[in-house]
Amino acid sequence: MSATARGYHRAEIPCAPRDARAWAVCGTVRPSASADTSGRVTRSAIGARVARFAACYILGLRHYPIFLDLKDRPVLVVGAGKVALRKSKGLLEAGARVTVVAPECEPEFESLPVRMVRRRFRASDLAGAMLVFAATGDRLANHRIGIAAKGRGVFANIADSAEECDFIVPARLLRGGVQVAVSTGGESPRLAAELRKKLEEVL
Repeated sequence: MSATARGYHRAEIPCAPRDARAWAVCGTVRPSASADTSGRVTRSAIGARVARFAACYILGLRHYPIFLDLKDRPVLVVGAGKVALRKSKGLLEAGARVTVVAPECEPEFESLPVRMVRRRFRASDLAGAMLVFAATGDRLANHRIGIAAKGRGVFANIADSAEECDFIVPARLLRGGVQVAVSTGGESPRLAAELRKKLEEVL
């Protein structure tokens, strides 16, 4: 029985990837190998793996991959330790206008072109910010920053809690005009870093 029993043609199967390699990622059968004479995919080509396919392409897509233009955009970083330093450097490379709020900071911050506010975070610091990165090293403080950001409609990245993040920062690789981003949805940063290293060997 063909997939058209439910009214779908090959291109109409919900969320069906057109690139056969995309099917391989989820372990599904390559659809073109089991098409009938009309060019429609047979049910046997999809079978019981439809559920697995859906999980990979729908349920598994927790974050929407996107590259942001942050040139001259205001971004807030709360905290000034090593994690905050790394995030601030990346933001500066992207051309963002970075404000760092923290009572104390790593010495290297002194040489960065950031606006430094030496005190604890206040909800008013979020005014005008496009994004906020909470990297204080204090779990409760980061949690409160996330709540304040949501209340103001500002997307927040919480360094110590992927579950509380509105967005995550992937492992990145830049080669000339090509930028590759690898993410595990915050589940395994170490794996993402290892995959990036593998790509470095190839590119």
